[in-house]
Amino acid sequence: MNDKYIDLDFAKLDIERQKRRGCSEAVFCECKTDDQLIKIFTEFDRNNQNVLGTRASQQQAELLKDKFENIHYNEKARIITLIKKPIDKIGEIAICTGGTGDIPIAEEAAETAEFFGSNVKKYYDIGVAGIHRLFDKIDDIRKANVIIAVAGMEGALGGIITGLVDIPVIAVPTSVGYGSSFNGLSALLTMLNSCAEGMTVVNIDNGFNAGYSANQINRLITKGKNNNE
Repeated sequence: MNDKYIDLDFAKLDIERQKRRGCSEAVFCECKTDDQLIKIFTEFDRNNQNVLGTRASQQQAELLKDKFENIHYNEKARIITLIKKPIDKIGEIAICTGGTGDIPIAEEAAETAEFFGSNVKKYYDIGVAGIHRLFDKIDDIRKANVIIAVAGMEGALGGIITGLVDIPVIAVPTSVGYGSSFNGLSALLTMLNSCAEGMTVVNIDNGFNAGYSANQINRLITKGKNNNE
């Protein structure tokens, strides 16, 4: 171990990331063996650091619950968290989904944003098939500092919301849909080609990156508001 990372041979844990970037390192659990996962969480636990694990299975969650206290698992989001220090949450991020099938990716975004210090409000199943559902909530959604729009099928939700608000929107295409949606490619292309200016698009099913990026924007906006008071 040196003062910047912990060398486990198979992994080098970036324990300085919190100081350098304002957010601690996240662990992608899907490709890790049980032994690797335990060793990684052990080192972060030993260094009194909060840990976020993404794409984690129920089996991995049960494994870590047997080894550590304060383990929380969101089955829909497939996210494991180990909280060693309290998290102060600021600002507000609105997370919207086109349909119920998009909720797991939205939950991944929500868990990520909350872990890194943002308040989250959720507006699920407000897609274009019943656009009045979005209109009923749009005034509340506009109160957020950042919006995450999660949608599969044709992926129109992000562009529609972006055209109705004056705050940053991060669109997340999901792999929800029938054959011609091509596992989210259709939604991705719709979002990338949207004529609504200023919408940012992340990769298919990448709720983690949407939550992380939204948190960074939310922190800056909240800081600016506080400095102007």
